[in-house]
Amino acid sequence: MAAAGWVLAGAVLAGCSSSSTTAPAYQLQAAAVSGVGTVVVDGQGYTLYLFQPDHRSNPTCSGPCAAAWPPLLLPDGISAPRAGKGVEASLLGIVRRSDGSFQITYDHWPLYRWVGDNRPGIATGQGLDNFGGLWYAISPHGRTVTN
Repeated sequence: MAAAGWVLAGAVLAGCSSSSTTAPAYQLQAAAVSGVGTVVVDGQGYTLYLFQPDHRSNPTCSGPCAAAWPPLLLPDGISAPRAGKGVEASLLGIVRRSDGSFQITYDHWPLYRWVGDNRPGIATGQGLDNFGGLWYAISPHGRTVTN
């Protein structure tokens, strides 16, 4: 009987973990992130960042910078990012990168992840001065979050 309980508990836990990552990365949503408040995250719940040198235009982070701060790219065959809960669809967009790929933008800011964020719900890249500029999370209203 105890074994059946463990199997059931495992199935419930597996169901919980898979349901939290069912949205595609290109579906942006708002989420509470410890230390920064409610910010824009990708479909898996990872904090998305803007790079101040981008000045709400074309992405400037490439090469080693993009290895540390991977751009949030639109997958091949997908024409536009999706608005999830709490984000404004009118602020979603894309911009073509120098390699021809399309990077997702929010209020014209190209969006990036940070390799130091090893799980959803954290923002270890918040406020870092890295690769020639500052990195910040972005609010659901398109504002730079500087706390």
